[in-house]
Amino acid sequence: MLNSPFAATPHDAPEHPVTALAGDPASGILLLCDHASNEIPPEYRALGMSQTQLSRHIAYDIGAAELTRSLSDRLGAPALLTNFSRLIIDPNRGDDDPTLVMRLSDGAVVPGNKWVDDAEIERRLQRFYRPYDRAIKAAIDASLATGVRPIILSIHSFTPVWRSHPRPWHAGILWAKDDRLSRPLIRALARNGDIVVGDNEPYDGGLKGDVIDRHALDHGFSNTLIEIRQDLIGELNDAQAWGQRLVECLKPLLDDPLHRIDFRSSTGSEASHAAEP
Repeated sequence: MLNSPFAATPHDAPEHPVTALAGDPASGILLLCDHASNEIPPEYRALGMSQTQLSRHIAYDIGAAELTRSLSDRLGAPALLTNFSRLIIDPNRGDDDPTLVMRLSDGAVVPGNKWVDDAEIERRLQRFYRPYDRAIKAAIDASLATGVRPIILSIHSFTPVWRSHPRPWHAGILWAKDDRLSRPLIRALARNGDIVVGDNEPYDGGLKGDVIDRHALDHGFSNTLIEIRQDLIGELNDAQAWGQRLVECLKPLLDDPLHRIDFRSSTGSEASHAAEP
């Protein structure tokens, strides 16, 4: 990142980029929160962004960290949360994705990313992105060491309005290749009729190189990505209430031995197909 006032110096001591919440690896559940924080290390000078901009969805998933903590507590499951803003680098992208470091996000220019070059991207990969990847792998290995294949739950949130268009969904369940958990969860959430649930809405779950792709789909682990609208979980009490709601829907599903089967096997594929509505 040549001649940029936002460049980090090589002597900056890197704080740990991941928070790990204790839980029982034998629970067979691993919670991930890729966009938990809007924190930017001081040496990056907020990437030239105002605090107002850093409080928006462009910097992190509002309410997702609190929801993840609630789920971890209620399920007794380990969880990993990032300690850095997605504006520094987005861990939920492949390391060759052009949106890995955003220069423009939802109409906001990110001055500190304007002159990012390959060397600076590599520094950010080493300091933020790869430690999160390693922490996920270590947590999966800890579960496997107990003899249990983990179910991976990725927790996100989405903005209520996108490019002037209100979004009608209260929750979105995202998936690709393996729908064993996602489709029953969609039905469970929608059962009472008071929640509008998106099936691969407001985003498509098939993003090559994202966290689910790298750590779940590439290894056949049962998984789902849960998106909750930010105005519904922006306050702590609301996030905890959604945690309770999700646990009530998830618990009967997580106990199904189907989710301990590699979906890439013939048995897992047939079971997944049979689970479709």
